[in-house]
Amino acid sequence: MFADQRDALLARTVLRESAENDTFPGLPRPRTDVTIIIARDAQHMRELSGPGTPEWGIALAHPALRRIIIQGRGAASEAGDPLIALRHELAHLALHEFMDDLPPRWFDEGYATYAAGEWRRDDALATQVALALRGVPTLAGIDSAFYGGATRAQYAYALAHRAVADLAALDPKRGLSLLFVEWRARGSLDSGVRHAYGLTLGTFEAMWRSRTRRRYGALGVVTDLTLAVVILLVVIAPLYVARRRRDRLRLAALKERDAAAEQRERESAIDALLGANDAPATPPPSATTDGPSA
Repeated sequence: MFADQRDALLARTVLRESAENDTFPGLPRPRTDVTIIIARDAQHMRELSGPGTPEWGIALAHPALRRIIIQGRGAASEAGDPLIALRHELAHLALHEFMDDLPPRWFDEGYATYAAGEWRRDDALATQVALALRGVPTLAGIDSAFYGGATRAQYAYALAHRAVADLAALDPKRGLSLLFVEWRARGSLDSGVRHAYGLTLGTFEAMWRSRTRRRYGALGVVTDLTLAVVILLVVIAPLYVARRRRDRLRLAALKERDAAAEQRERESAIDALLGANDAPATPPPSATTDGPSA
């Protein structure tokens, strides 16, 4: 264990966690020693790991060196729980100790998330409308997604996690244990799946893709539609408010003009009445007598 003094408490917690939780689903207990390095932050981790470190990496395992690097107290908030990250990386080492380099990338990452109990990976699938529109990729197709940037990588982790969890669910009593034995003995994942679960890898893949699409595709569509409605409201609401404000101002102006017109009419009527009252009275015509003159 290597760590700065400021990460001494984390180092002690990591050591205790490693000792108390040293078994992994379906695998025998690891026997080889592991070196754990706690990096100060993401930059320090990249310096220790080399230029190939992905930008979203929060912890790394080097099976050939039996070494794990995790971020310490200086890690960003997205680094998450360091104990879960540690468990994830230890699972990689345990898998490679027993299976060597047999597991493909999707199984390697899927097993690590499954062993670490990262069930929230499923959340990434629940928001993927692509599952409903384009379908679920093949197991081999998941591997390429790990190299497509942070967003696609999270999507790939979630799919890989779901695939390994569904494999383990095929045998509720033994989980993955028989698969590992058969796979290791025969050197082929397809042969291992055949002898452990009684179906081909292709059959499992078709079942998994269909089930995943049904389970999460509809949620993706609902989420996408909900997001579209929210965006629409964000765009329309200010326009609606502005229009209502213009309508209120226009109505107020009309009321003012009507009130002014009524006031002018009243004043004109009053002026007419006052003018009629002030006019002089017309004298009556003088009386005349018609008759002969004297």
